[in-house]
Amino acid sequence: MKPNLKTFTNQVKSLISSTHMVPPLTAILIFAIIISAIIFSGCGKKDGSTTLNMSEDAANKVYVAPGKHDEFYSFVSGGFSGQLAVYGLPSGRLFRVIPVFSVDPEKGWGYTEETKPMLMTTHGFMPWDDAHHPELSMTDGVPDGKWVFINGNNTPRIARIDLKTFRTAEILEIPNSAGNHSSPFTTENSEYVVCGTRFSIPINELDVPIDSYKEKFNGTVSFIKVDKNSGKMNIAFQIISPPYDYDLSHAGKGPSHDWFFLSTYNTEEAHTLLEVNASQKDKDFIMAVNWKKAEEYIAQGKGKDKEAEYYHNSYDEATHTASSEVLKTVKMLDPKECPGMIYYIPCPKSPHGIDIDPSGEYMIGAGKLSTVIPVFSFSKMLKAIENKEFDGEAGGIPVIKYEAALHGEVQKPGLGPLHTEFDDKGFAYTSMFVSSEVVKWNVKTLEIIDRAPSFYSVGHISIPGGDSKKPWGKYLLVLNKITKDRFLPTGPELTQSCQLYDISGEKMKLLLDFPTIGEPHYAQSCPADLIEKNSVKIFKIDENKHPQAVKTINDARVERKGNEVHVYLGMIRSHFTPDVIEGIKVGDKVFFHVTNLEQDWDIPHGFAVKGNNTSEMLIMPGETQTITWEPKVATVYPFYCTDFCSALHQEMQGYLRVQPAGSSGEIKFYLDNKNK
Repeated sequence: MKPNLKTFTNQVKSLISSTHMVPPLTAILIFAIIISAIIFSGCGKKDGSTTLNMSEDAANKVYVAPGKHDEFYSFVSGGFSGQLAVYGLPSGRLFRVIPVFSVDPEKGWGYTEETKPMLMTTHGFMPWDDAHHPELSMTDGVPDGKWVFINGNNTPRIARIDLKTFRTAEILEIPNSAGNHSSPFTTENSEYVVCGTRFSIPINELDVPIDSYKEKFNGTVSFIKVDKNSGKMNIAFQIISPPYDYDLSHAGKGPSHDWFFLSTYNTEEAHTLLEVNASQKDKDFIMAVNWKKAEEYIAQGKGKDKEAEYYHNSYDEATHTASSEVLKTVKMLDPKECPGMIYYIPCPKSPHGIDIDPSGEYMIGAGKLSTVIPVFSFSKMLKAIENKEFDGEAGGIPVIKYEAALHGEVQKPGLGPLHTEFDDKGFAYTSMFVSSEVVKWNVKTLEIIDRAPSFYSVGHISIPGGDSKKPWGKYLLVLNKITKDRFLPTGPELTQSCQLYDISGEKMKLLLDFPTIGEPHYAQSCPADLIEKNSVKIFKIDENKHPQAVKTINDARVERKGNEVHVYLGMIRSHFTPDVIEGIKVGDKVFFHVTNLEQDWDIPHGFAVKGNNTSEMLIMPGETQTITWEPKVATVYPFYCTDFCSALHQEMQGYLRVQPAGSSGEIKFYLDNKNK
């Protein structure tokens, strides 16, 4: 296995060059990590290949025969692509890229008039984002296959994808936040999706000196209520918090159902050179939020209305159209006024997350600069609160003594613990970024059972249902953070990658490498039968409520409204109606309202016109979508279907005649070879 020594060593050199700013404990830890990383290196072949920990029948275990289906859907974030990818397990086949926060010309997402409102924010139309963490909706702590949520990291947003249609149904902007990273993790019944800010920012006064960080910056944690039937989201309340940075989080389950846990770093409250200045202490915090108590305080009127403009965008499958709503206030809770709502637990330095085992009793911190994995006990945490076993406070929030909440520490697990998931047999699996491996250990005894190299700088890992009450402990998906040369070269940037392991036995066995889109930050998987049985096949044309829909080809028409021309177009294999249009002029803005009149599964149609500077459209059976076009030159333009739909697909085309501005020609079009 090959740790990411070059990158890590360069980072450490920059720290050592400023050793006068590095506390002794941190310096010792850094040197220990370097030496250990060197010892751990070199287990693979020079070409990066390996046969270590390989399953003897790996090919058979990942082979899905033609006509057969995968056992699991896996939803993998696209990172800086802003999208969500859907893969099958165990095959690793890419099924679909779902457009979420970034425009997608393949499907017309963000280009059609119907989808443009989905990307509206207080910053205007936002055509991209950085999507990190998919999270499946749950019922009684188990994935239910209804929705998947994902965060927009850069322009703080949360999206909900409907798994009946595999489409983004809703996007909610998060005010008073920056770097929406510790999101969007759900409570046990998806009562709430919870979002923590990565960057603390000024909230009460916006234009302040950066060196006023400790006095005038704050973090926030947003609790977004999810309607259990429709899935509709709204911000129920936000909790203002000290100016730390907040990282990955998870809800409790079972006995810890009423609690939510977030990891923090930069408890030093530094605002410059964080790599050095946020490493002064040996511990940061786990933030434990009693959200049931927060609900009580909201009911008592403790939540204060705060002005905060933000967008709520929804897509209506009846009208096939999105709409935007601008909201103006949020309820804000201050922990200083809400005793018993929040506690801090010390955790080894710079934890990347907090993970809760299926029983809901054990909470695993992942200090990236730690040589142990701390395991906290929920019942011991409650006892410590009851007995007031505190070690002072931070920002007015009580700090529980480390030992009082500690179940124990996993000793010598590896280097750079980052993310833990769980199987159905009582074992935990933790990724090790620096030593590039995954370590399997017993949750109760803390004994290390196995370790497997990942052959690149591993980041997040995923077991189907692995952060729920019901893991399906058959496969482990290991996602890269920094790529390695596992595939054919593709220029300066190597292919992003996943690896699939068999974890059904005592030892982890490598089964498969497969490439991914973007950077695969995080993934969640669930059995295919939770989703595929509910999959929508068509939109019924008689239920199409789009105001510009044509229900039959007899409704097709072309209308002029000033300098706007509206083309109401019907499509069916293998022709457009109308397919010849004249009388459009330079300077006109043309709206193509296109309805796919098919009612058979998997007969989408595409639409494109020469010279259009937006995109094509991909239109599902029974659906209506709109694209705009502004011709610049007087001539004849072809339009055509972009999605192969029949043996005569090439014949599915038409022509538009565009005349000079000011021409006297009137609109003409043809229906069934008759001039209209």
